[in-house]
Amino acid sequence: MARSLARGGMEGVQVISWESAEIALTPKRREIIETLREKEIGSVRGLARELDRDKSQVSQDLAKLAELGIVRYEKNGNAKSPRLTQEHIVVEPIV
Repeated sequence: MARSLARGGMEGVQVISWESAEIALTPKRREIIETLREKEIGSVRGLARELDRDKSQVSQDLAKLAELGIVRYEKNGNAKSPRLTQEHIVVEPIV
């Protein structure tokens, strides 16, 4: 599906399964994805501050997003900077 979208002109696409979407796209995780899409965040702590959330909760959400391949980390000194792996996330159709 990602190849088809790329051939159609939509680059930087990650396709996730319906099951992964149910796990990944909770309201809090969507907020993380939107924030990472809009801003360059220097660290997990900085992201937690930006979202006004507890760092450990943000870390847990980021870990799940990383496990699903939606987020990756860049080393920034002692900090890890969360980044989206692709510009767009597409959920596979159910049928």
